[in-house]
Amino acid sequence: MNNPVITERGPGVRLIASPSTWIEGEALRQLDEVAKFPGMRLSVGMPDLHPGKGSPVGAAFLSEGAVYPSLVGSDIGCGMSLWATDLPARKARPERLAGRLDGIDRPWEGDTAAWLVERGLEPTEHDAALGTPGRGNHFIEIQQVHEARDRDALAALGLAEDRLCVIAHSGSRGLGEAVLRRHAARFGAAGAAPGSPEGAEYLAAHDRAVRWAEANRDLCARRALDAIGAGGVRVLDVCHNSVTAALIDGCACWLHRKGAAPADRGPVVIPGSRGDLSFLVRPDPGREDALRSLAHGAGRKLARHEAKGKLKGLHRREDLERNPFGGRVVCGDELLLWEEAPECYKDASSVVGDLKAAGLVSVIAAFRPVVTFKTSQGARDETRGNRGGWKRERREARDAGRRR
Repeated sequence: MNNPVITERGPGVRLIASPSTWIEGEALRQLDEVAKFPGMRLSVGMPDLHPGKGSPVGAAFLSEGAVYPSLVGSDIGCGMSLWATDLPARKARPERLAGRLDGIDRPWEGDTAAWLVERGLEPTEHDAALGTPGRGNHFIEIQQVHEARDRDALAALGLAEDRLCVIAHSGSRGLGEAVLRRHAARFGAAGAAPGSPEGAEYLAAHDRAVRWAEANRDLCARRALDAIGAGGVRVLDVCHNSVTAALIDGCACWLHRKGAAPADRGPVVIPGSRGDLSFLVRPDPGREDALRSLAHGAGRKLARHEAKGKLKGLHRREDLERNPFGGRVVCGDELLLWEEAPECYKDASSVVGDLKAAGLVSVIAAFRPVVTFKTSQGARDETRGNRGGWKRERREARDAGRRR
């Protein structure tokens, strides 16, 4: 392999990142360790690679004869959806739009059961969280085209330079966590044979959670569109936490993506931080050397437990509520505001640049954030449906930081 952006770290371990791309050593160690799992054929790290709980985020893994729920994680089905709106960009007033979005993370007052049934899903005990983005790096964002690099492709997708768009980043909320916990309580981090009772049970629950997550993003976007008074059409919906059957290199295997977008399902949106550009790209769908996968975002470079301490002297809170493009950030949780500061993430253009240099994508357009919604103003606790899970995530992040 002659491409300098694609390197072999050892048997069954590949990294897609230029030499100048900073990747934490712990993430590389985790990538190497996953390659040692029984039945694992290939582990591929993307330029957004960063440490996760036990296995890295920003990677794809190919296994034979075993499915590993831990490599999908608790937020099964997490992904990005992109919606075109009919709202003219010239009418974008960040302050006004931010005010209209405030409150959309509170429980939806509509009929969640009917919303799910329309999508072929049965109601669950986690449906109070349906239509809410959740915490962490999840968001709902109003964007506009910053630079069109392929106007024909942009128009073919129904997107226009003079119209706003909406991105929803969310997953299966408490449902996915419950699925993983059921499996982990019995088998720990061990894999399962897909044809075994436990493997079949997990895969069925996984597939339901993936579909629930898509329904959740649809409702998140619909609530945002209703709030700003816009009509909209979904352009794409891409899941980046999943496991699917795949035929790669002639082998019937299982492709796990943990923070990795599929390259074989059409255009993909790769978001930056709330202070950076996002990119709409056209993937090369046949790249089996990359496990038909791409980076799913900018990737963290600063751990959550470090963020406030390291950035406190650089910003005031009001600075974090603006972006460099004149846009607004809606986030009522002060700790989350620091944890998700732009400095906590890599440069999205660098991540996408690595994908381009590897020949994996071409860029259709870059988008800039107008309003980023994280949590409602005054928010201090998680919305119903996943309070315990979010507190656990923060505790685990702190503990992981102490261990390192």
